[in-house]
Amino acid sequence: MKTKEQILEFIHKQKVAFIASVDDEGFPNMKAMLMPRKIEGNFFYFTTNTSSLRVKQYQDNEKASIYFFNKGRFRYKGVMLIGTMEILQDTDIKQEIWRTGDTMFYKKGITDPDYCVLKFTAIKGRHYCDLKTENIDILSLHNEDGSG
Repeated sequence: MKTKEQILEFIHKQKVAFIASVDDEGFPNMKAMLMPRKIEGNFFYFTTNTSSLRVKQYQDNEKASIYFFNKGRFRYKGVMLIGTMEILQDTDIKQEIWRTGDTMFYKKGITDPDYCVLKFTAIKGRHYCDLKTENIDILSLHNEDGSG
């Protein structure tokens, strides 16, 4: 079983994350995203447009999945996490994960109504490497005190 540190180290090294939502017909929808702006235990924070299709789908159905992978020369590794996605409009978290250059996407800055945060909460997961798949103990993504 991979340790919390190994799983998080792998995730932090990736450049792209894939997020999945469920559409109104019950089909999964996958989208490539920039990596989470913040990872804290089993919580992953992404930025996106409030007006996006993904936000509507998460408002209708909070079930979600995120996936990280690396295809090396001789080895493929992947981590899939399943959980729920919340849409946050809280100014503090928006401020915390805001980055210089975000005005390219959100012209009015942190207060732009089209800027929101997606908070993914992992409840279970799977890890794939070297032709082996194993469950991830989500509780192991927490520190002893329950934080990330």
